[in-house]
Amino acid sequence: MATRKRWSPEESRTAALEAARRLLIETGPQAVTLKAVAGMIGRTHANLLHHFGSASGLQKALAQHLAQTVCETIGDAVKASRAGLGSPRDVVDLTFDAFDKEGAGALASWMLVTGNEDALDPIVETIHKLIDEIASLAAPTPDDIRALHEDTLTLVLLALGDALMGHALARSLGLPEHSARDRAEQMLSSSLAERS
Repeated sequence: MATRKRWSPEESRTAALEAARRLLIETGPQAVTLKAVAGMIGRTHANLLHHFGSASGLQKALAQHLAQTVCETIGDAVKASRAGLGSPRDVVDLTFDAFDKEGAGALASWMLVTGNEDALDPIVETIHKLIDEIASLAAPTPDDIRALHEDTLTLVLLALGDALMGHALARSLGLPEHSARDRAEQMLSSSLAERS
């Protein structure tokens, strides 16, 4: 009889979140269940209940996990762009990829459809924290901070919309699939030019 490796609570939680993320990306948000995640990591349903309390708790933890990873990546791109090592397009691509390829858009729409809107709080809070941190780097004026918040709102809404229906809509309009990204890049570049 083989014995399973004993994981610390943090290792178990991290493994579950990574498995949930893989399920989200590969199969969609409806596949992110306690049973499916437990099966992927060789743990029991009860083990995951202990860590997350419910499927809703797992989804909220996944939203927070995605928000932290996504915002760290986007934050690094923004800082690199400000240091002349990156471009507004890098920030746009990372944001759009986070909502599309990384599954944040699918998770957000699933949370809204299932009435679990508070599961989106970690994403919103993490993005807000990131933007405030970026704003503090440049000693901005109140107008600069407002413009940064408006740019962030627009960028995130464009990325979310593109993840949910952008490719199909662009095709139906006879536009290239990257059209929303191009518009987001133009908006961000113009906004940065106005503030420099």
